[in-house]
Amino acid sequence: MIRASKRALSVEYAIRDVVLPARELEKKGIKVIRLNIGDPVKFDFQPPEHMKEAYCKAIKEGHNYYGDSEGLPELRKAIVEREKRKNGVDITPDDVRVTAAVTEALQLIFGALLDPGDEILVPGPSYPPYTGLVKFYGGKPVEYRTIEEEDWQPDIDDIRKKITDRTKAIAVINPNNPTGALYDKKTLEEILNIAGEYEIPVISDEIYDLMTYEGEHISPGSLTKDVPVIVMNGLSKVYFATGWRLGYMYFVDPENKLSEVREAIDRLARIRLCPNTPAQFAAIAGLTGPMDYLKEYMKKLKERRDYIYKRLNEIPGISTTKPQGAFYIFPKIEEGPWKNDKEFVLDVLHNAHVLFVHGSGFGEYGAGHFRAVFLPPIEILEEAMDRFEKFMKERLKE
Repeated sequence: MIRASKRALSVEYAIRDVVLPARELEKKGIKVIRLNIGDPVKFDFQPPEHMKEAYCKAIKEGHNYYGDSEGLPELRKAIVEREKRKNGVDITPDDVRVTAAVTEALQLIFGALLDPGDEILVPGPSYPPYTGLVKFYGGKPVEYRTIEEEDWQPDIDDIRKKITDRTKAIAVINPNNPTGALYDKKTLEEILNIAGEYEIPVISDEIYDLMTYEGEHISPGSLTKDVPVIVMNGLSKVYFATGWRLGYMYFVDPENKLSEVREAIDRLARIRLCPNTPAQFAAIAGLTGPMDYLKEYMKKLKERRDYIYKRLNEIPGISTTKPQGAFYIFPKIEEGPWKNDKEFVLDVLHNAHVLFVHGSGFGEYGAGHFRAVFLPPIEILEEAMDRFEKFMKERLKE
C-alpha cells in the first residue's frame, strides 16, 4: 500500500463529514432536511442579477485568461473603495490580494506564517479550517474560550494566558461561525492590545460583515494604530456567490511589520497562478454596484432566525443563545442519553432525518452543542423543528 501523508489524513471537516451518512439515507428514498452547510444558494437566495450578468459578460468577452497572481488591478481598486466605505481603512491596491475565497486566504497566510510547532490562537468554537489548516502546515491551533453566557464573546483573560513564545497570530471570526456572535468594540480593542504587547498580528475573518441583526460589525482593521491586521472577506456570504470561490485579503500595517510575511504570501500566490478571472469581473460589479437586495435577504434571515431561536428554546433538553450575525445558531444539549454530541447528531439524523453538525467538530469548546443553519424558508424550518421536537420528547422519556 502506498501511504498517504499523516498530515492530510488528520484533516477533518465536520460540516461535510456528516453528509456521508445523510447520503446513505437519501439513497433509500428518505427525505433529510439538511441544516448543516452554510450555503444560502442551496435555498432561496441567489447572487444579485448585476453580478451574474457581469460574470457571463466577462466570459463572452474573452476574459478567460490567467490574471495577475495578486488579482486584477480593477478589482483590487474596487476592494479598496469598498473597505474605505465600510471600515474607513486607509489602504491601497498594493495592500490587497485576491484569493479563491477566504479558505485560500487562510492557506496562504498560514503557509507564510507557520514553521513546525508554531501556534495560532483561534476562537473556540471555531470554523474547522482554522484548526485543520494550521495542523496541515505543521502548526498547533490553540483554542481560546468564547463565553456562551456572554453571547459567545471572546474570553480576553484566556487569550492572554494562552500566548506563548511560539504564538504567531490571533485569529478573530466576526460575525462568528459557528455561534453567530458579534464582537463588540471593547473586546476587539482588548485583543488588539494583547497582540500589540506580544508583537503579533491579528487575522480577522469578516466574510459575514454586513449580515448582522442587532448592532453593526466593527473591523479591528478600523481600530488598529500600530498592530498589523490581516483582514479577509469575499463573495460567498454577503454577495451570495458561494460557488464562485472568490475572496480577498488586505493588510492594515501602518509600520510595515508584515513585509516578510507579505513576500511569502506573494510567493505562494504565484505558485498557484491566479484566482478565477471571470469571477473577478463579477466581483467588481458586486463591490461597486447596488446592494438593495441585501435588505430583503436580511429581512428573510431575521424572520428565520427569530423563528428557530424561539422553537429551539421550547424544545425540552435544548437551550440556545440568540445569534446576532451570520446565519448559524449553536444550541446546547442540556440533557439526554447520548455519550457525546456526535452520537446525538447521528441519532437525530437517523431517527428524525434532520441533519445538524456536532459541536465538537468546531473544537473543544463546541462539545455538548450542535450547529444548525436557519437559511431555509420557515415552512422547511417548521418541519425540521417539528421532527426534532418529537424526537427529543421521545428520547427524554426513555
